[in-house]
Amino acid sequence: MKGFFILGCLLLLQTVAFTIFDDRWDDIWSRVTSFPRNRHQSIDRKVGTDDFEHIESVYDEDYKLRIRAVDPLKLNIDTVKQWSGYLDYKKSKLFFYWYFESRNDPVNDPVILWLNGGPGCSSFTGLLFELGPSSLGPDLKPIHNPYSWNNNASVIFLEQPLGVGFSYGDSKVSSTHAAGKDVYIFLELFFNKFPELRKNGFHIAGESYAGHYIPQIAHEIVFKNPKRTFNLSSILIGNGITDSLVQTPQYAPMACGKGGYPQVLSDEECIKMESHIKRCTFLINSCYRTQSSFPCVSAASYCDSVVLNPYSKTGLNVYDIRGPCEDNSNDGLCYNGLRYVEQFMNKKWVQRLLGSDVSEYKGCNDQVFLRFFLTGDGAKPFQQFVAELVNAGIPTLAYAGDKDYICNWLGNKAWTDALEWAGKERYDYLPLKPWLSTSSNKEFGQVKSYGPLTFLRVYDAGHMVPYDQPEAALELVNSWIHGNQSFGYKG
Repeated sequence: MKGFFILGCLLLLQTVAFTIFDDRWDDIWSRVTSFPRNRHQSIDRKVGTDDFEHIESVYDEDYKLRIRAVDPLKLNIDTVKQWSGYLDYKKSKLFFYWYFESRNDPVNDPVILWLNGGPGCSSFTGLLFELGPSSLGPDLKPIHNPYSWNNNASVIFLEQPLGVGFSYGDSKVSSTHAAGKDVYIFLELFFNKFPELRKNGFHIAGESYAGHYIPQIAHEIVFKNPKRTFNLSSILIGNGITDSLVQTPQYAPMACGKGGYPQVLSDEECIKMESHIKRCTFLINSCYRTQSSFPCVSAASYCDSVVLNPYSKTGLNVYDIRGPCEDNSNDGLCYNGLRYVEQFMNKKWVQRLLGSDVSEYKGCNDQVFLRFFLTGDGAKPFQQFVAELVNAGIPTLAYAGDKDYICNWLGNKAWTDALEWAGKERYDYLPLKPWLSTSSNKEFGQVKSYGPLTFLRVYDAGHMVPYDQPEAALELVNSWIHGNQSFGYKG
């Protein structure tokens, strides 16, 4: 239920969950430590690194940013200027990124940092499958995306936490808290390299487990680093998992016909799920109170089995309740396009042009997933950071495709309604109203907004809104980053 993790990861989590309740902790740990080191990431430091420009850090002498210009004509992902590189920390942590200038006005357009979830999944899913300048066909040739989010913004795709995509290192990041600091330092060095962008709006966007990452990163920026050299303009969380205590009880309604899609479980299964949810919320409450690993792992294990086991029997895609996965090859990719991304990023000539140190790319890293799982990170609360942000006047958007199951729109609406912030009393009771396109007057979904907090339901989209509804997603992001943050809502 956390973030954008592949179906294979979900099935693996269930297996681990049953192991936990059998008290075989040694077996769990052996699953992690028995993985070959950097299992999905063979390291070849000779690949493409000679062309990097080295920028020394002004933040800390141990950090530096590596950057290189990417020739648009050789990769054909977009014609705009673009850069790739690494954030290095003593060679123990190396984070990869790929940055695209705006197609419109890169000097003045806002900057967006995009993060996918998992935990452990690559942000190149967003780049090459959802909202980036191109997608990939079966022949692995780029297909121009007219709805790319860099139409009117410059976009950074960052591979984090450590171990994701082309990022690697000896350190083992196992919590959102640790990942938050790394991203903040990356941003400081990025804006040090591109100081002219500091005057532009800067927004952090992402989906799924980024519902954990983004509040933590924004907290790190706004409240822990008063001497920062850049400012945060807003955050956007798409189909996120942010407050599991509030979101988990919404799985049964979503599966049982109360989320705008027909019931997919039997009446008996719906009743059974509802009864198990009570135990689930008890465990999550214990996790929230203690913030310690054992109760949080227990909560995640039990709750995921409650909401996933009955649903998995339907054969439906957890990311889109309307049908099964496109790809049923049992490797967890689910969508054909995700396989094309893996194949493309594993081309040696692509890795050479981007300057990757990593010679094997995997869309989702199960080692990272298990490390986060064993700290109980997934069940921990992050909505308190959102409350801090909106109270400080930072605009916050929670948007959700309404055909997703795993991070469904009912749960996302519920956690924003329950958020304890200064405007709660007014926001909580506002009704949803139609969200209309400003260009065509087409109804894209529903919205409610008050002050800095906005919730958006996107019709006929699954877990990945930009993939299912690219036109609506582009209008969503353009409206938001250019000032229409209420989407015309009048309470």
